[in-house]
Amino acid sequence: MIRSELRSLSQTRATRTLRRQVTFLAALVALPLSVGLAAFGTTPGTQVEPISIERIVAELPIAPVAPLVTAGSPEVYTYVDQIKSGDTVAALLHRLRVDDADAVDFIRSDKAAKAIFRQLVPGKTVVARVNGEGDLVSLAYRMSGDAVSRIERRGDGYRVMEDPVEVGKGIAYRAGTIGSSLFGATDAAGVPDAVATQFARVFSTETDFHKDLRRGDSFAVVYEVLSDGVGPPKAGRLLAAEFVNQGDVHRVVYYEGPAAAAGYYTAEGRSLRAAFLRSPIEFTRVTSGFSLSRFHPLLHKWRAHKGVDFGAPSGTRVLATGEGTVQFRGQRHGYGNVVELHHRGGYTTVYGHLSRFAEELRVGDTVEQGETIGYVGMTGLATGPHLHYEFRVAGVCRDPQGTELPVVLPADPHFRALFARASAPLVAGLDIAQTGAAAVHFE
Repeated sequence: MIRSELRSLSQTRATRTLRRQVTFLAALVALPLSVGLAAFGTTPGTQVEPISIERIVAELPIAPVAPLVTAGSPEVYTYVDQIKSGDTVAALLHRLRVDDADAVDFIRSDKAAKAIFRQLVPGKTVVARVNGEGDLVSLAYRMSGDAVSRIERRGDGYRVMEDPVEVGKGIAYRAGTIGSSLFGATDAAGVPDAVATQFARVFSTETDFHKDLRRGDSFAVVYEVLSDGVGPPKAGRLLAAEFVNQGDVHRVVYYEGPAAAAGYYTAEGRSLRAAFLRSPIEFTRVTSGFSLSRFHPLLHKWRAHKGVDFGAPSGTRVLATGEGTVQFRGQRHGYGNVVELHHRGGYTTVYGHLSRFAEELRVGDTVEQGETIGYVGMTGLATGPHLHYEFRVAGVCRDPQGTELPVVLPADPHFRALFARASAPLVAGLDIAQTGAAAVHFE
């Protein structure tokens, strides 16, 4: 099929070439006639000799058109495509430039090959290596799991193999300048959305991207690129980032080692990870803030509201804002179902009006920051589903949105020396990104 398409393409190109050459020749023949008529019209009284017109017929040579793929070429071409909804094996192989009846018969008849392509999952990537004749050299397909299924030519036949997935890890460098928005700039610089989102999350603790961003601000990122040799490379973790905002330079690097908790640190070694999250719910809105005097909607009297109410649908996950120990789990008057956590340094957090608790959560359990401890509800004195959250320091309620939260401090006294050694290559990577080098280097 491909060879017939190439012949048709060659004939079409040849016809176009012939038409262009005939048109050009006709223009050359007509040129003296049009010039003579123009002279007659602009110079009165001039004697013009009769012009004889002779028809000339000549054969024009047709330049050969090189086919897209040379038949019999020893070269092997690699084609990558994704499975589409409703695809058949024949349609997929056609898009991969496979014109090999033997390969098609093998895939349809061989038990192992049929098992691979019995279910074509839309969105999955297939890689084909094809020679100049359209013969299949190899076909790789990773449907799921930790193995890549391959069909490879061996002599006059084919065989099916399964190889373990070997993920190659590379490093990418990108930099750009802010025009109208952060994500517009990262997109223009070729930064994957997943990396741009990590960038925004890392700097959001110190920067309000809605208010503080300015035209002309710049950024640089160093991030992982992962490839299994079958599908397209995927972006991994953000390893280092620089953000120049209104002339102020902010640099962070990711550190994971024995001296401190894994996370992002400034170039000087200060952790960006707060000991407490600002909000115990991922996507929410504040319906009632911290106040020393608020009119209670059910009790109909003025009283202090020593916490923050977060409105969210019933069943929304409630997260522990910091690492701590479960001090109380149960019902408590107007709080309804409540969880109380105690944290190091004399901090306590309270989560009220829960619809239910996380499974297997018990008093005395240790929970991590971001771990689910319950779900939004409206138990106790509540007019609608929401979470009542309190943040206490030495037993005194504080506004969790206005109080400066402590950061996680490295416990190892040798942290700075270890951190400086580990972060030096990443800081150098930010300098590479600034030079405009956008290459990806694989290990």
